Amino acid sequence: MAPATIKDLARKLNLSPSTVSRALRNHPDISSETKKRVLQLADELDYHPDSIAQSLQTRKTKTIGVIVPEIKQPFFAAVINGIEALAYDAGYTIIVCQSNENYEREVVYTRSLVSHRIAGLLVSLSRSTFNLEHFKVLQRRGIPIVFFDRVSDQIGASKVMVDDYQGAFDVVNHLVGVGYKRIAHLAGPKNLSISLNRLQGYKDALIQGGLRYAEERVVYGGLDDTDGLIGLQKLLTLEKTPDAVFAVNDPVAVGAFTVIKASGLKIPADIALAGFSNTNLSGLLEPPLTTVEQPTYEIGKAAAQLLLEQINHDGDYFRPKTEILKTHLIIRSST
Repeated sequence: MAPATIKDLARKLNLSPSTVSRALRNHPDISSETKKRVLQLADELDYHPDSIAQSLQTRKTKTIGVIVPEIKQPFFAAVINGIEALAYDAGYTIIVCQSNENYEREVVYTRSLVSHRIAGLLVSLSRSTFNLEHFKVLQRRGIPIVFFDRVSDQIGASKVMVDDYQGAFDVVNHLVGVGYKRIAHLAGPKNLSISLNRLQGYKDALIQGGLRYAEERVVYGGLDDTDGLIGLQKLLTLEKTPDAVFAVNDPVAVGAFTVIKASGLKIPADIALAGFSNTNLSGLLEPPLTTVEQPTYEIGKAAAQLLLEQINHDGDYFRPKTEILKTHLIIRSST
């Protein structure tokens, strides 16, 4: 049996299709009794609105696209929860795509979401993204974009991020304050905003603490535990090995943790260790990991809120906004 349409409902109720349509949208001009009759029959016939037909008429859907580097990361999973909660309350659904840290995939998914007539796009950049032209195309087509966590100054768009600089400064300042002198940093990719801001926080905390910034104590890499494994192994080959390590995030810190333990060294007696992001695993290590907590759920809600504001903006020009959320240092036994 073919699915019921507005015309089917109108014929059975002896109403015009426009009256049925307005009743389904809870229009104030339609009486309560008529609305009740329409909704009851719609339920009986299992009627569902044709979102594709609606999008052809309005050139918009009630769908928001979301592109993240990796869904498996607890950080992004929590952010998506925040996005979905706010989107659902506003009557929107979300489509989530994973770039898998790959620029080409990011481009393909962006184009695919456009073909689905999304109302707007939320993006956290992949670590291999240098060119943002695929997002500028969306802006030229009038599709709102909001970047979160991994953002770029190459494009005029709203952004939501945490204060990566201050979070890194706080954790390194703590290491300096408890007496560590040779503090190394397992840094992230050089092109990512989060990596650069956390690196700068690390540098400034050392200098303000009266310590020398040493380039050889900074190892650049990715954002996974394997990067922590490789990075810590390099640090252990230095003539003067570090007495403390600050990792760009908790997964990298976990990789470093594994190497330290395998080398027969003790944490924090031989090497102190700190991360960033406060994943579930960080508190389960032995010793538990000192880290920086990010308000992940709130990041998602804030990004969705900025996007909805832009979607619903009536004017010709929307001024991009930037929201920076605070972090919180969590001191544990690893330092």
